[in-house]
Amino acid sequence: MNEATIVARLTCTDQAAARRISAYMAETLDANDTACGSFETDDGVWHVALHFREPPDEAMVRELIALAAGDDMAAALTFENVAAKDWVAESLSGLIPVRAGRFIVHGAHDRAQVKSNELGIEIEAALAFGTGHHGTTRGCLLALDDLAKRRRFRNVLDLGTGSGVLAIAAAKAFHTRVIGTDIDRIAVIAAASNARLNRAGPMVTLAHATGTKAPAIGARAPYDLIFANILMAPLLRLAVALSDLAAPHGRVVLSGLLPAHANAILAIYRAQGLVLVRRFPLEGWMTLVLKRG
Repeated sequence: MNEATIVARLTCTDQAAARRISAYMAETLDANDTACGSFETDDGVWHVALHFREPPDEAMVRELIALAAGDDMAAALTFENVAAKDWVAESLSGLIPVRAGRFIVHGAHDRAQVKSNELGIEIEAALAFGTGHHGTTRGCLLALDDLAKRRRFRNVLDLGTGSGVLAIAAAKAFHTRVIGTDIDRIAVIAAASNARLNRAGPMVTLAHATGTKAPAIGARAPYDLIFANILMAPLLRLAVALSDLAAPHGRVVLSGLLPAHANAILAIYRAQGLVLVRRFPLEGWMTLVLKRG
């Protein structure tokens, strides 16, 4: 680690703005080199912090902020050197626990806040590739909570698992086997660590995979519940493959979408025999729940 790292800071007008900016930056910047977070301080002010392992291209970062929140916010962005430390943990230490139905995603420092009727998912800050603060992940958790009230799912796929939040949540909710895959090998390692931390290791199998072609995926198909919390382009590209992996009457949860993109996705998946069950709009993102048959 360098003797110092760089942090970019921004003060926001409200929670929605802070989370929208941090979500956009998290989607855009390389997760291996950057940690993004939004948090509220004791005075009620919301902040965004972007921690960089290496000195960033400041002009590029300002351009991204401008795209996400306008030129005034881009101009207000500040950069500073910070002492060497666990920079990911530092960026997440101020984040409040995230609740989505019965689920609560939290760090070690908030372990005591999990109530007896909640399903806690603890994420190691040093291995964070998506913490539940992102509107897409939280939307998927809300969809999972809603689905769990209606039926039990016994075979679950989490495509693009990231930190493993959704795979762990499904394993805890249904006490069943779940396979999680990711294109990023480091994310797979992080997800496995988080599964063990949450005592879900025996139920969660993690694998490195590009798309749906991994042997581990095909070996357990078809799935009665599939999560694909990725982005619009891969969701379009994988429409046929994901539909083929879904069992009769199975559910497919798609996220990583802007609301304006939802109808295009629905049209493509409808052509594959999947129909809309419910939408979960949240913090400028859209989560879709589809069913086969």
